Amino acid sequence: MEIVYVLVGLLIGAGFVFAFKRIQDQNTKKSAKEEADRILNKAKSESLKIKKDSETKAKDFEVKARKNVETEINKQKSQLKNKESQLERRLKEIDDQFKHRQDENDKFMNQLKDREEKIVISENRLKEVEKSTQEQIGNLQKKLENVAQMTQEQARRELFQVLEETAKAEAAKKIAEIEEETLKEADKKSRNIIARAMSRFASEFTSERTVSVMSLTSDEMKGKIIGREGRNIRTLEALCGVDLIVDDTPETIVISGFDPIRRELARRTIDKLMEDGRVHPARIEEVVEKQKVELAKSMKEEGDKVIVELGITQLHNELTKMVGSLKYRSTHAQNALNAALEVAHISGLLAAEIGLNVKIAKRAGLLHNLGLAADHTFEGNYSSVGAEIAKKFGESEDVCHAIRAHNGDEKPQSALAWVVNSASILSNARPGARRQQMDNFINRLKDLESIANSFDGVLKSVAVQAGREVRVLVESSRVTDDQSLMLARDIVKKIERELPHAGQVKVTIVRETRSVEVAR
Repeated sequence: MEIVYVLVGLLIGAGFVFAFKRIQDQNTKKSAKEEADRILNKAKSESLKIKKDSETKAKDFEVKARKNVETEINKQKSQLKNKESQLERRLKEIDDQFKHRQDENDKFMNQLKDREEKIVISENRLKEVEKSTQEQIGNLQKKLENVAQMTQEQARRELFQVLEETAKAEAAKKIAEIEEETLKEADKKSRNIIARAMSRFASEFTSERTVSVMSLTSDEMKGKIIGREGRNIRTLEALCGVDLIVDDTPETIVISGFDPIRRELARRTIDKLMEDGRVHPARIEEVVEKQKVELAKSMKEEGDKVIVELGITQLHNELTKMVGSLKYRSTHAQNALNAALEVAHISGLLAAEIGLNVKIAKRAGLLHNLGLAADHTFEGNYSSVGAEIAKKFGESEDVCHAIRAHNGDEKPQSALAWVVNSASILSNARPGARRQQMDNFINRLKDLESIANSFDGVLKSVAVQAGREVRVLVESSRVTDDQSLMLARDIVKKIERELPHAGQVKVTIVRETRSVEVAR
């Protein structure tokens, strides 16, 4: 029963608590609503106040802005008035200057008119003076003809005849002097064995003997050969002893050097580098050393082939190697090894005809130009050097004498020497064995220019188109148009007389008149 009372009491208490809580929530909602209304009313009043203040400030700002604009407009108007006044002053100054210049021009034009009148008067006086002078000259000519008892044309012909005879006498004297000087110069130059020295150390035949043009696989390879900052090409030049010329020609490089063995070494090295594709200083050194060995081996093989072909025995290995190196040298545009082989065969045939030892004759014929394989460190002409080298490596005195005497430097004293000498002459005289050298071509051009320069009034002459045309520049003050025609004919006749094998040569006379003034 007590439990029931307790439960009833709890229920009643819970009801009171719930009712109290409900009443409290209602009061809280009411107070919150009143507070919200209060805040809303306050916000409305504040917004009205802010709006009123904003309107007041906007009106004040408008008044100030209007005042500032009016002030700026007044300022601009004032500046504009100042500029207008300045422009009016400037226009007035320009008008004054124009009037002043116009007055000066009028004054100058008046002076020009006065000068023109004076010039006309001077020209008239000059014409009168010229007319009077011509009359005086005519009178003097008539008096001169009467005194000399010959006409002006006759006097001119007689004067030309005297001048021509004088010129011929001077020309004959000059020709005699030139002939004497030419004989002295020829005797002096005949002592210099130029052709033989050039076969070992040629400087005049640079374009023919010292340059090899090599084709590359691509322009990229040209860049590899040059290398970064040129280190690869410097390494190649230093190791091979040549100059490498890289120009704008696509896929081409030029190998320049006086030693053909070095050029061949450079060519083989570049070929190997192109095959491998790797180009750097260490690789270049490796390839150069390898190609030196290969090149020496190749020269030895070439020498062995020639020895076997000729049937020569017991030839020293160094001589065999030097004979093989002749493949990379030339004499008068003829391959030195082919020339030696040809002389050896002819020597054997001649020896067989007169009953000499054929093998010895072939041996001497093969070694006759051995000196061409020696470089410039050996002193003496190539025949003496060749004989010295042959003697050093065990060749007989008869063979060494034949080598020294094969080209006339030493008179042949034995039948073998005469055979080798004759074989060399026959080989050189064979049609197609040798071709015209560059010095002959250059001398031909020099002769053409010297003939043109020998005439009076010629400033300069130039042989062009491989000597097929000579362009002659003359002094316009000394050679007239008519005289230039005669000068061209005289030059042509002299070329035909002094250079009968020059072929067809066109002579062009260039005459110009230049008038130069300097403005200061």
